[in-house]
Amino acid sequence: MEDVARVAGVSHQTVSRVLNNHPNVSAKTRERVEQAITELGYRRNTAARSLVTRRSQTIGVLGSELAQYGPSHTLLGLQQAARDAGYFVSVAGLRDVTPETIKDAIAHFMDQGVDGIVVTVPHPGTFEVLKDITTHIPLVAVGAIGDKQLSGATVDQQEGSRLVVEHLTKLGHERIGHLSGPADWIDAAARIDGWRDAVAEAGLDASVLIEGDWSAECGYREGLKIAAERSVTALFVANDQMALGVLRAFHEAGVQVPEDISIVGFDDQPESAYFIPPLTTVAQDFEELGQRCIGLLLDRLETGEPGAPVTVKPRMVIRDTTAAPPM
Repeated sequence: MEDVARVAGVSHQTVSRVLNNHPNVSAKTRERVEQAITELGYRRNTAARSLVTRRSQTIGVLGSELAQYGPSHTLLGLQQAARDAGYFVSVAGLRDVTPETIKDAIAHFMDQGVDGIVVTVPHPGTFEVLKDITTHIPLVAVGAIGDKQLSGATVDQQEGSRLVVEHLTKLGHERIGHLSGPADWIDAAARIDGWRDAVAEAGLDASVLIEGDWSAECGYREGLKIAAERSVTALFVANDQMALGVLRAFHEAGVQVPEDISIVGFDDQPESAYFIPPLTTVAQDFEELGQRCIGLLLDRLETGEPGAPVTVKPRMVIRDTTAAPPM
């Protein structure tokens, strides 16, 4: 840092301010320091810095089901938000989710000296395990409401379901079925509750509920059954991947979308705009979720107090798979 200060013609303190993104540095001075950093190939000694700040600048992220779209993109959002805040991310992925594996992973992070931990395990019981763990660092749980011990951040899954039902009822649908995710997923259960409540509020029947497994193969298999039964005029599918399988099944069965049956997915995967027809779906903002999680964690590092629970609102993306029901 002294070499950088000498080349840039500034003080050691000014170099420190530039490195820490302090606002009280002019653009011209910042540029001069950054040029000196590039010229000298300067890199921070993170071990030495940790001794001074007593922080590792590393955040642990505990996750599972990372092959699925939601968990994987939550992780990407967290990594980007952490990087933007000047932190690295250490990831521990769980193959088997049990109280023991969760506790072991938390202990591993503690041994690493991380500054905080974000937990993205999407199964019930996770939060109860976390509440039994005593740590001196902040814990943020994705999908949790949070309390005095545990900060929580979530996408409002029930609101997403309500948006779907509201969209379909405005089009005139009265028989709206739901192909859900696995019941042992927190988000899937919340989407079921939201769908069931919204359908009941509209005075409609909520009897067509089919449990899926998130896969296109499941969507295809169940789609063939729905095409044969024709028990609904609209189908809310709990993720875009299963919706893709449903679309193929309907095509093979000669069921036209949306003329015969409307379909709505969930997630707004980039590919969903290129399905045939392009899929109406619910978008989750994983980038905002990541930013809010990291914000909660950093605020707690500074204040020692858990922040208010964070809820990210989903939004409808209306494309070509929904229309008025057949007459």
